Amino acid sequence: MINKRLLVKNLLAHNDENSFYDKKRFISIGEKEGKAKFLKHVCALANSNPKNNSFIVIGVEDADNEIVGVDFFDDSKIQNLVNAYLENPPIISYENIPFPHLPEGKVVGLVTIRSNGKVCALRKNIWKYYGGSVFFREGSISLPKAYGVELKDINSEKVATIEQHARNNIELTLDAVINFINTRHPDLTSDYKVFKEQFVVCWAGNKKKVKSKTYYSRVDIELINEQVKLFYSALDEITIEYNEDSFSTVEYVQLGLGTQQKYYPLEEMMITFSENGKYTINSKLIFEPPQFDKKTLYHVYNTNNSLLKKLESNIPLTASEHVDVTHLPATYLICYLNGFEEAKEQMDRSRDILKEYDRNVYQSLKESQRILRKVKYS
Repeated sequence: MINKRLLVKNLLAHNDENSFYDKKRFISIGEKEGKAKFLKHVCALANSNPKNNSFIVIGVEDADNEIVGVDFFDDSKIQNLVNAYLENPPIISYENIPFPHLPEGKVVGLVTIRSNGKVCALRKNIWKYYGGSVFFREGSISLPKAYGVELKDINSEKVATIEQHARNNIELTLDAVINFINTRHPDLTSDYKVFKEQFVVCWAGNKKKVKSKTYYSRVDIELINEQVKLFYSALDEITIEYNEDSFSTVEYVQLGLGTQQKYYPLEEMMITFSENGKYTINSKLIFEPPQFDKKTLYHVYNTNNSLLKKLESNIPLTASEHVDVTHLPATYLICYLNGFEEAKEQMDRSRDILKEYDRNVYQSLKESQRILRKVKYS
């Protein structure tokens, strides 16, 4: 069983990026350029490593390898993105790896890429890259290759050694459980469950009961053995269920207009543990977007646009307008889910404006864009 935090450290010990791993300060797959560059690197790493895993480490300064972290990235549909744009797509996973020195909510992103043994290529045009383009790693750079395309195994022994050095042990597991419960979440209700005498899942959150159901908010869930953060949210609520073989969550998001707010089930995630030391994670989008009167939404959409213009022009807002701004990300999302396609562009445009205006509103915007990504790639 690989401890992913140790794996990241071992990869960074190689200092310079190479043909089996890349490092990034951040990625922006919500934008066309960022998405294109990400797909280029995935394609190049898959083609340069046909027999072994390759990796992208995210949240690291390029110059000195300082681990600065990025926001928790919940995109269980990243495989769908890769499948849509790449021919012979590799198997890909994005995991959030906690590091003790990082602030709450910050993690290191670890993208693991596994080639299917065939030449990977762009399926269609994106940004300045043409459909049919094939990329390989040349040292630390991902470059197109037009001729002499051949998959060669040059890294499998090196990567196997790195992964072997990142194997977990009982001391690391126990230390991580104690740290999770006593140090990182002393103010929250914490618990853990051992599966198949091998896997330890820890979770923490504010616990509340509504009728016969238990809900958690401010939730943090980790698969301790592998040092992988499975879920983190300061805003949403979830339910947790488990038995001897599996651990599952249902995430709920709060949406509505004005004071008419309601929780809607968004996504169900289930981890199933096997006796052979392996596990699978399956997620299923169960979201049914709330529908509202179009006339009301036109009014809301136009109000949001006016508020955005005022903030952009530094025009003072009234007290009621300040309240409206707090709902702006969620109401833009509702508009998009009800057929207002331009609302997505307005959300993208509002990022820098809301980041400067208020940290909580900006956090709400990131949450709304996360939901939008899930819906889009499903």
